[in-house]
Amino acid sequence: MATNELPPCGLYRTLDQIGGIPAGRLVYFHNHGDPGAGMYLPESWTGNRAKFQRQGHLLPKPEDAQKLVPLPPEGFYRVERQFHCCEKKCRLYEVDALVQLGYNGEGTPILFEPQWEGAKIALPDRGTRIDFEALLSIAPLRVLMKQGEGGADPFFMH
Repeated sequence: MATNELPPCGLYRTLDQIGGIPAGRLVYFHNHGDPGAGMYLPESWTGNRAKFQRQGHLLPKPEDAQKLVPLPPEGFYRVERQFHCCEKKCRLYEVDALVQLGYNGEGTPILFEPQWEGAKIALPDRGTRIDFEALLSIAPLRVLMKQGEGGADPFFMH
């Protein structure tokens, strides 16, 4: 990415401090807007998805965008290759398992395991932190969003 080229809108983790946002934080980056590109911090979580602040922090300089590491979107995924959550091997994820990907405020990936609960699939409140390398073992699934539920863009979830 050229220094004057901004990355696409989406979820990122800060590698280094950017303006008033410290390193190691989950942010939603918006590459356009008035007065300019900005980063938004999570303020709460609903259904294991981050809800981001309405008031963002402007990107001080376009080259500061190089301090952002892209993250896969929150949502439902299918395990493509078996893997363990971490080197301690606390949890094994089997091929074809349904998982929900979310993040904590530090941008650490967390997998939640949806379960049948009567006629619905329930989302647990607690998940398992996974290593970043494990993200290569899951593939996104398309799940329809109920009308009026905020769309697929977490920035607009309110």
